[in-house]
Amino acid sequence: MNFTDAGIVLDARAHGETHAVVDVFTEHHGRWAGLVYGGQGRKMRPLLQPGNEVALEWKGRGEDTLGHFTLEMAHARAGEAMGERLSLAALSAACAVARETLPEREAHKRAYTAMAVLLANLDDVDVWPALMARWELGLLAELGFGLTLDRCAATGERDNLIYVSPRSACAVSAEAGEPYKDKLLPLPAFLRGASVEASLSEAIEALTTTGHFIETRILHLANKQLPEARLRVVELLSAAG
Repeated sequence: MNFTDAGIVLDARAHGETHAVVDVFTEHHGRWAGLVYGGQGRKMRPLLQPGNEVALEWKGRGEDTLGHFTLEMAHARAGEAMGERLSLAALSAACAVARETLPEREAHKRAYTAMAVLLANLDDVDVWPALMARWELGLLAELGFGLTLDRCAATGERDNLIYVSPRSACAVSAEAGEPYKDKLLPLPAFLRGASVEASLSEAIEALTTTGHFIETRILHLANKQLPEARLRVVELLSAAG
């Protein structure tokens, strides 16, 4: 069995003295691992940095085998982000979230496309924090844990929705949520499609909300916590704001 695809490198770890096992989020085949011969060598290490977009071929004897990759650089996202602290933190966070949440060998093309858009905009800090929150919101929906943000969980009303219930994952209006606001999560207008633009503070609020559900609805099922890289990017954004 073999296939060709486009992909985003998520992780690479040493295998033996010279090779590497690489985790790639592919466009049409989902998150897929494979052996890269010579992956620890000086020539291959730059290619295997998380966030790089690659053209790939995977070959294996069957779907249950590790198989091996042949990779070519399509876009050196890691190199582009290297000189900017926030961009590099965002790239690391996105790759860590994808690696920890996506099931192996299960296609999620919409999540792939949205991640590629996110990575393409990491040079603009006015844009990518909101894109990251939208990508995570879509990722939750792709994996069967979508949030209901178009009506209040308590009253059914569709206006003035400013909270999300951490229990029900549903929106809550300002009036209904007032007595419980300290226990509710923020719902910025852009996250529910009521606004196109988002300020940095709104993006941070949105990332707080999506991060909560990624951790409690997906990662906790495998006894995992939100990746350190994902926690770090919110800390850096908060300090920058």
